[in-house]
Amino acid sequence: MKLWRYIPSVKPGNRRHGNELMSAIVTRNDCQPPAADIAVRRAFGPNHRWKVLGIGVAANAGFSATFSGIPATAVLMRQGYHLDNASLGLALGLLGLGVALSELPWGVLTDRWGDRRVLLTGLGATAAWLLIMALLVVPAKMAVPGVTLLSASLLVAGLLGGSVNGSSGRAIMGWFGDGERGFAMSIRQTAVPLGGGLGALVLPSLALALGFTAVFGLLAAVSALSACFAWRWLHEPPVEHSAHAASAASGPAPLRNIEVWRISSAIGLLCFPQVAVLTFASVFLHDFAGMGTLVTSASLAAVQTGAMVMRVWSGRFTDHHGNRRPFLKVCSALSAFAFLVLWLLVTGAAAIPALLPLLPLAVVIAGISVSAWHGVAYTELATLAGAGHVGTALSLANSFVFIGFCLVPIAIPWILVLFAWPGVWLAAAICAALAWPIFLRQP
Repeated sequence: MKLWRYIPSVKPGNRRHGNELMSAIVTRNDCQPPAADIAVRRAFGPNHRWKVLGIGVAANAGFSATFSGIPATAVLMRQGYHLDNASLGLALGLLGLGVALSELPWGVLTDRWGDRRVLLTGLGATAAWLLIMALLVVPAKMAVPGVTLLSASLLVAGLLGGSVNGSSGRAIMGWFGDGERGFAMSIRQTAVPLGGGLGALVLPSLALALGFTAVFGLLAAVSALSACFAWRWLHEPPVEHSAHAASAASGPAPLRNIEVWRISSAIGLLCFPQVAVLTFASVFLHDFAGMGTLVTSASLAAVQTGAMVMRVWSGRFTDHHGNRRPFLKVCSALSAFAFLVLWLLVTGAAAIPALLPLLPLAVVIAGISVSAWHGVAYTELATLAGAGHVGTALSLANSFVFIGFCLVPIAIPWILVLFAWPGVWLAAAICAALAWPIFLRQP
């Protein structure tokens, strides 16, 4: 199609104005895409964004199998390493502390270096460290590692594994457009229950049959495989890519944005009861309800599977309706109610043993309720921060999350001493309720 624009007459011989006249005739074919878009498609293919999403899922699932799967072996770890509840809580808590301490530095590096470098470095180092643990930090007939060595080793694993969360989220925000980001981020967040569910199903039985050498060795192999996927397919989206247009930094830096801090703190609060389920539900079902390894593993796997399904549904639902904040408000209220019901059941089961078989179901419902919102919350947070700051913003939120992974396992044994199991689940309900008013305010 030709577009013509009127140009005032020019004097003959004026070559400069004559050239301007010639350049005023513009020829453009609307049916042909820009050359930059053609180059993008040739380099990556039109569906490359789904490969990037797959890498994010694989990386997060691999590390989730570590930080959620290892606590699923809590009963066997307590026996194999000769730990009491306080020592067990310390060891599991330091795994979360390692991630909490490293999340923000890894996120800042991601915004500066890019996702590829950070993921390759972090996943490779995590795989190497877990392999060292498989060789040197496992119970044996001759010697059993002390709680100090075990705790320090899990702390280092958390420090290295913190590279995964912010970096893969930034890649997804760069490769997907506005209408797909909630759905894509929710799929990415299903990696956490996916990896945790597989860990809960596989790792306790593996520890029982082959010991913790096999547990740490398998986790090392999963991290190494995720690093191979990242090396093969994870690339920065070209600036010409239409989905990458939003990746330019916008708005104030996340650490100076009060709304980013508000959403991050609410995410952290909602994760406290979730961590209580992930870290001590197996101990609760074993010690209080008298359930065996099969029931405890199946219950935790059901929590992770239900959370995975709900995260995908919630991302698609909020993309279509544009109601992320109201959805998060409902999730926090439902989570508080579910843990209140669990508290009532535990209190009643002490007097009515017939209620004990209901406890695994109550744990599953409460666990799913408090795990369904992650993709929606992280999409809201990334949108508030501006996609150029996604790595830092998501890492800030994950710092709050893994403070929970640190503090909750350490606090639960002390709550048990003072208030027994009803106190644990009542505290979880209170944390979920505290997140509710934070989501009331619209940006």
